[in-house]
Amino acid sequence: MLARLIEFSVRQRAIVLLAAAVLVAVGAWSAVHLPMDAVPDITNVQVQVNTAVPALAPEEIEQQVTFPLENRLSGLPGVVEFRSLSKVGLSQVTMTFADGTDIYRARQLVSERLQAAAEDLPPGLTPRLSPIATGLGEIFYYTLEYTADARDRPATRREQLMELRLLHESIVKPALRRTSGIAEVNTSGGYEKQIVIQPDPARLLETGLTLSAFAGRIAENMRNAGGGFVEIGAEQVVIRVAGRATTAEEIGALPLKFAGAVQPLLVRDVARVGIGAGFRTGTATVDGREALVCAALMLAGENSRQVSRALDARLPEIQRLLPAGVELRPLYERAHLVNRTIRTVATNLTEGALLVIAVLFALLGHARAALIVALAIPLSMLFAAIGMERLGIPGNLMSLGAIDFGLIVDGAVVMVENIMRHLAHRQRTLGRTLTADERRAVVLSSAQEVARPTFFGVLIITVVYVPILALQGIEGRMFEPMAVVVMLALGGALVLALTLMPALCSLLLRGRIREEDNAVVRLGKRAYAPLLGFGLRHRWLVVLPMVALFAAALGLFSRIGGELLPELDEGDFTAFMVRATSAGLEASLEMQISAERVLRELFPEVTHTFARIGTDEVASDPMGVNVSDAYIMLKPRREWRQVDGEPIEKEALAGLMAHELARRIPGQTYLFSQPI
Repeated sequence: MLARLIEFSVRQRAIVLLAAAVLVAVGAWSAVHLPMDAVPDITNVQVQVNTAVPALAPEEIEQQVTFPLENRLSGLPGVVEFRSLSKVGLSQVTMTFADGTDIYRARQLVSERLQAAAEDLPPGLTPRLSPIATGLGEIFYYTLEYTADARDRPATRREQLMELRLLHESIVKPALRRTSGIAEVNTSGGYEKQIVIQPDPARLLETGLTLSAFAGRIAENMRNAGGGFVEIGAEQVVIRVAGRATTAEEIGALPLKFAGAVQPLLVRDVARVGIGAGFRTGTATVDGREALVCAALMLAGENSRQVSRALDARLPEIQRLLPAGVELRPLYERAHLVNRTIRTVATNLTEGALLVIAVLFALLGHARAALIVALAIPLSMLFAAIGMERLGIPGNLMSLGAIDFGLIVDGAVVMVENIMRHLAHRQRTLGRTLTADERRAVVLSSAQEVARPTFFGVLIITVVYVPILALQGIEGRMFEPMAVVVMLALGGALVLALTLMPALCSLLLRGRIREEDNAVVRLGKRAYAPLLGFGLRHRWLVVLPMVALFAAALGLFSRIGGELLPELDEGDFTAFMVRATSAGLEASLEMQISAERVLRELFPEVTHTFARIGTDEVASDPMGVNVSDAYIMLKPRREWRQVDGEPIEKEALAGLMAHELARRIPGQTYLFSQPI
């Protein structure tokens, strides 16, 4: 079969070249539309059930909310891990499903069980599924803030944050949700504007009302009622009773008791009604000031680069919807990391390809032959791009960074080198250059001669990657795309070596072909020949040191550390700040503000900071109010302080920050990482 394939390629060169042109066109289209990301998303299939419980202690939440939910949700098919969390204000149940489970089917199974679980919970509690996002889904952070020249901003910071939160919930959040690839918009900080009723216990006691009766009377007066419709002449009029109060004044005027008095007892007689805020389990800061910080959560399976582009396009539209004096300002964009990673991968691939091509031109000794072999590199990459696009494999640091161009050109080198050798030998035998038919015959026989070794050589290299496909869990999600991409590139290189290489050789290797060593090869042989002779004469002097070297390498290998992920530097910091477990939200907020001000004042490398304290609205990462994630965004490294003429190392900068924070703001500990 290989012989017939090569014969077809040599005799039907036009068809082979046309197929190569189609490969270039389709491969270029696939490369442009290929999803790109920084690293593979290794998050497993999870479904979280969050229940906001504002008025119970953690022990009561566990008994009355979490435990009943666990009973109802246990036994779902495909669940491999089940865990729960009960803390102030929140009950969270997390189910991890087996790899390959459809996330929408898993959520449907959980939703069906939740409908039955509602009757087991205290009244007023509603379990909710978390958004369809992964652990790497927080791709865009932003803040909503009044500008310095805003005219209509409220006087106090609390009122400002309340109005900003209201603007965000009514304008920004719905607009961002309509962005393609966004699962949810998470809100941290600000105050949720509410009408708050604060009853006076003494007045309630005097009037003979219990707290539950007081709440019931208010609820009874907060309903609209429909009365059907009547026809008046040719018109139909809908009848309804508008009894729902909409302002604090209307609620204060609601009657509670009539008794024998002239005037009924009103809500404002026994309670204070006004504008307030809901129960808070967290807050946020920006540049050492309490603020509203929000995050766009990417839908699981989407591409962060494309979603970030869609967000960038949507922001100007949303800004036009906001009142004058209110600004939507980005704080963190994953697209910067993705673009930087893409540039790194592209640079490494380009440099690797150029190095291999330079070696080909230096060692093959024939420019046209080296060019033919070099074509295998871009064409194989285009072949791999087509497979990646069809299989939905994103390009990232792992999937593209593992490609070895030396392996890719191996089959093409063997094929072209053998063809050159036979062409040169045939020309020496005849004492003249070959005709087109003679050249085609020599190319055909030469290619068929090495077809089987070339095929099995590349096949053996490809088979080495097959065991990686059997990995499961995090390891499988991390390394399987890498193996598939390498196998696609090797498969494309093999097809090219057996088809395009012989066709191009028969077309381009014309004229005088000399098979002789160039200066580089002659120099290498001159150094290698004495070493080879010594090794053959003194075999044990060569074998024993190699065995000892191998044994020493095994000993060193056992002590080498390992990392699951490749080293990735975003260029920014995330500082995990932990205070005493008894610290309240306001105390934690004050310490966070002080820490950010220290960072801004003492470290010119910092461009801006923001932090999330406690638990956000969407409790995907529930933290206590004593814990915060502080994002420290830095300038380019070339603008950092100098140490011995070079920019300070990132680890050293983190050490300086931790030292200054610990010295100036005692009572909290720090752990530095990076945003992703």
